Amino acid sequence: MKKPIVLFFLVMFVIGTDTFLVSPLLPMLQVQYHVDVNQSGWIVSAYALGYAIFALIAGPISDQFDRKKVMMYGMIAFSLTTFLCGIAPTFFFMLLFRFLAGVSAAFVTPQVWASIPSLVSSNQILKSIGIASSGLAISQMLGLPIGSYFASFYWSVPFFVLCFCSLLLVVGIRLLPSIRSISSPSKSSFLHTYQHVFQKPGARKLLFAYFLFQTGNFAAFSFFGMWLHEDFHLSVTKIGVALLVLGAGNLCGSVLGPAIVKKVGSRLFLAVGLLSLAILYMILPLSSSLFIVEGMLFVIYFLTGILFPIMMNMMQGISVSARGTIAALSNTFMYGGTMIGSAAAAYLYKMSSTFSTVTLFTSVFFIISFFLFHHHGKTTSKVRATV
Repeated sequence: MKKPIVLFFLVMFVIGTDTFLVSPLLPMLQVQYHVDVNQSGWIVSAYALGYAIFALIAGPISDQFDRKKVMMYGMIAFSLTTFLCGIAPTFFFMLLFRFLAGVSAAFVTPQVWASIPSLVSSNQILKSIGIASSGLAISQMLGLPIGSYFASFYWSVPFFVLCFCSLLLVVGIRLLPSIRSISSPSKSSFLHTYQHVFQKPGARKLLFAYFLFQTGNFAAFSFFGMWLHEDFHLSVTKIGVALLVLGAGNLCGSVLGPAIVKKVGSRLFLAVGLLSLAILYMILPLSSSLFIVEGMLFVIYFLTGILFPIMMNMMQGISVSARGTIAALSNTFMYGGTMIGSAAAAYLYKMSSTFSTVTLFTSVFFIISFFLFHHHGKTTSKVRATV
């Protein structure tokens, strides 16, 4: 089952690259569409909004139909809307096409997480999720330089390149076997599907713990650049280079994580990892050495790269018949956490003028997340003991 996992890695890389490559294009798009900085930011937000909303619809759909077909049609739509972004005549149409690209992506990536448990043996699930998520890690690391390189020819070239790559992946997805849910929890309505998920023992605590984790994670992530600029006087270019360490750490964690977790145990590593991250974030702003900061950021994202597959695997275990819905929920919570975490960090940074308040916010959310994950473990253990 190695070929599907390689395909899923490429799917996550292409979708992730589309998310990150827009950032270096914003100055060019401002000129192209004659908009200011605040308006250009909506190009990023439109994609996230489309994804967050329609992931909630895509999940139940995939649980009732063939995940392969949902993924394939979603990738076709993603390819088309990405191409349309490259020929958008006005700012309004660019926002519309970015929104639709986000909608299309919402029908693709949840199928990756939901399909893995159906295509690999149980002892390979964590490793496979790690390989697929490493595609996101690499896109996080290379999205900026890839976007900048192709944009040097013309601003629309990155969109056309991704369109072509997406079409190639459609061919690969078409070769996958049929991937259907073991048994659909409900054929009547989306509400019944979500009711089925949230009624599972510990499901709400587990999903909320993941939401808190992502909120804290993106609160700090959103202001790394501002902190490095103000405290270490780095230029925009140097900040981009400095933050490559985030993707490198995440990638190493995703690749090496399964072997480490196999020796330590997933629940123990989840507890130790979350508490270690809380401590690292508390002391991160105290360092005056950029070299030490870079080392700490690598360790932070190394741990994050290991924790993500563990959390995703735990959430996929909530219900075997609603894996698409669960994957969609987790992605929606991630984007919701991104928006709330970024807004909270902006307020804290503005009020205190120091990055320490932001990292304290992150640490507190990680600690609360730790207790929720820990309590979920106890809940599921009691349920198993009574069965």
